[in-house]
Amino acid sequence: MFVLALVPIVLGVLVGWGGFLGWREKLPRDRGAGVRTAATMRSDEAFRIGNKVAGLPTLVGGLIGVVGGVAGLLMPDTAGLIVATVVGLIGLFALLVGGGVLGNKAASAVPEPSNIPAGCTGCACGAGGCGVLTKATNASEA
Repeated sequence: MFVLALVPIVLGVLVGWGGFLGWREKLPRDRGAGVRTAATMRSDEAFRIGNKVAGLPTLVGGLIGVVGGVAGLLMPDTAGLIVATVVGLIGLFALLVGGGVLGNKAASAVPEPSNIPAGCTGCACGAGGCGVLTKATNASEA
């Protein structure tokens, strides 16, 4: 039964570390961690904001998981161990889901990134030059 109490401890450390990185805005977008919804993945700014908002509830959820596991280890009988472990896991997952919902809402509030190319770096305008530069040249000739 000792192993049962280790489950929320290990999950709590992993989830808490992800929450800490998100809260500190250090969570890399190219990894598999963090709030990964359509709203957060549409831009770097949306990912950063969404995971910053979700970071604190996720960090606290991880802490609850660790505390539940440690409490389970300190219980004198098997029933107490199981109850403490289950309560720790429920608290961990509840705050993890709550943080994800809050992060998704925050990322949805971030404005859409503009798709206007900067100069000729991405417009593939061909031999005629960039439309923005052509308009500026035509305006100065008139």
